[in-house]
Amino acid sequence: MKRLLLILVLIAFSVHQLQAEVSEQEKVALLDLYESTQGTKWVNKWNLEEPVSKWYGVKVINDEVVEINLFRNNLVGTLPNSIGNLTQLKVLNLAFNTISGEIPLSMVNLSHLVILKIEMNRLKGSLPSNIGKLTMLEELTAFNNFISGRIPNSIGKITKLKVLNLSSNSIVGRIPEALGNLVSLESLGLFENTLYGEIPVELGNLVELKELVLANNQLGGAIPKEFGQMASLEILQIQNNNFKSFENFEEMESRSFLVFDYDKDKIKLDLKNVDFSRTRMADTKFEDDID
Repeated sequence: MKRLLLILVLIAFSVHQLQAEVSEQEKVALLDLYESTQGTKWVNKWNLEEPVSKWYGVKVINDEVVEINLFRNNLVGTLPNSIGNLTQLKVLNLAFNTISGEIPLSMVNLSHLVILKIEMNRLKGSLPSNIGKLTMLEELTAFNNFISGRIPNSIGKITKLKVLNLSSNSIVGRIPEALGNLVSLESLGLFENTLYGEIPVELGNLVELKELVLANNQLGGAIPKEFGQMASLEILQIQNNNFKSFENFEEMESRSFLVFDYDKDKIKLDLKNVDFSRTRMADTKFEDDID
């Protein structure tokens, strides 16, 4: 009899483990997201009768939601403030949808977030001023939205960032010196905003940078001589700005660009130290086809 009781207890425990769900708080946050972005019209809808772990694009580990990938899934509407309750999220990919409204301030509570992709939507308003709380972030892409305001200084605290792309928005002001703290950065895209003033010399600290796209802004002054420290740079696009001097650029040590675009019709450069044998001149475009 005791043996039978033990077997029944073990079976009940196993069934419970198989059916284990995420916390009520996390499930409510997911349901809020589903409702606020018209989930019934998504390309891949959620069957709310199934366990959360079976919902499209949701990854659950140890009863915690660690990933949401709803790339190009016809999300229309706004992001709920409760999204900040998904505190174990490591990946949030909502790119290539039609999400509008502002970025919830609660987003900075996602302290485990490594990848945040919100590009190609209709988001407006400013980036959260305390976005620097996302210290685990390695990739932040928010291009092709209607984001305005300035780049927060706190972004310089996200020192693990490898990719930062805020291109094609309505961001204004100067490039913050704090970006020079992002020493792991490999790609920086600020194309097509309303940035003005001189490029901060602190960008010379970005020795791992391979791609720097500053085209189509109102940047001026001289190209900092500190650019010479960016030995890994392969793609540089600085056209359609108001730069007054490229003298420091001409003095850079020998390097080979894959892409180099500047205002060739306005400025004649004597680039003796640059090897253009592999260089192609390209339009500045940003694409994302990762799902």
